[in-house]
Amino acid sequence: MRYMMIVKATPSSEKGVMPKEEDFAKMGAYNEELAKAGVLVDLSGLQSSAHGMRIRFDGGKKTVVDGPFTESKELIAGYWIIDVKSPEEAREWALKAPNPSANPNEPGEIELRRFFEMEDFAPSPEIEKMKERRDKFFAPKS
Repeated sequence: MRYMMIVKATPSSEKGVMPKEEDFAKMGAYNEELAKAGVLVDLSGLQSSAHGMRIRFDGGKKTVVDGPFTESKELIAGYWIIDVKSPEEAREWALKAPNPSANPNEPGEIELRRFFEMEDFAPSPEIEKMKERRDKFFAPKS
């Protein structure tokens, strides 16, 4: 089962404050541990919301809102995607993570969310089409 560990933004991350060298080292060691355990699927940090935008949908109307956005507690600063055997294992990995805040005076937060898998949905013609598309477009490259 796949989980996303979502690193929540902080006021410092929104200001573009970069982690210290020792924080990079801790994060690198953690990332290596995930990879060696065979559970790491993907990871990345995200630039501040000043470099982002939101697309709002209202009926048939779409509106683009450029960043920055004011509520840092609602923003994402980075993520890991892990593939584990249980919710308990996902929680264990999240608890092993170093504090993701670049500022030691700010608390960090990681939100853990499980992905939907095709098997979570009741069989239907549309779900079968989605599985075929998944297999066609996301098949391993040889």
